[in-house]
Amino acid sequence: MKRIKLPAHIAVIMDGNGRWARRRFRPRAYGHRMGVQNMFKICGHAFNLGVRIVTVFALSAENLSRPKEEVDELFELFRSYFSKKRERMYELNVKICVLGDISVLPADIQDSIGEIERATAHLTSGLLNICVNYGARQELVRAVNKAVALGRVVDENSLESMVYTAGLPDPDLIIRTGGEIRLSNFLLYQAAYSELYFSGKMWPEFSKRDLEKAIENYSARDRRYGNVREE
Repeated sequence: MKRIKLPAHIAVIMDGNGRWARRRFRPRAYGHRMGVQNMFKICGHAFNLGVRIVTVFALSAENLSRPKEEVDELFELFRSYFSKKRERMYELNVKICVLGDISVLPADIQDSIGEIERATAHLTSGLLNICVNYGARQELVRAVNKAVALGRVVDENSLESMVYTAGLPDPDLIIRTGGEIRLSNFLLYQAAYSELYFSGKMWPEFSKRDLEKAIENYSARDRRYGNVREE
């Protein structure tokens, strides 16, 4: 890829796994498995390009209201990758953090998440945030309740210190696959000045070259943050 302005932080809404599988007359669980495999490929490529932080939307709070069979399949997928195939995560050689309310997950998955976070805490070549049972509105409610419990007045700085991404730069670029054009309760506070990029491709078919195209599109944009650039 030619030399371009590289985003430091990319966030991804990995949409379209189930639809991709259905179009191939396969169960939705197959699409989720292929989606996880593609997550490692695309995240690895992003880090190789020089992106410092990648945040992926793996499981929304709303997803837990899906049919029990699909939710159980998703739990098995997390169980597989957070435990049996954790080497795939270690191969990225980056710090891994899970953002969201994981208290509703099975205890063994919670334990595996804790182990992975501890095992990668010392790595400094990049950061992979995996959002699990995450919702932006729920995140803001949690942050405000935390401030109330501490007796603190909420301003922009104090609120920022209480969201899941405290201390991290906001995403420069948010990519959504699957053809939908919305944020779907993802990083609403952090996305205030993020550049948005929407792809019609389903997540399992989103390629390394597609990621590069998104970054090239981002690089060509003029980010003014509400200011007027002098001519």
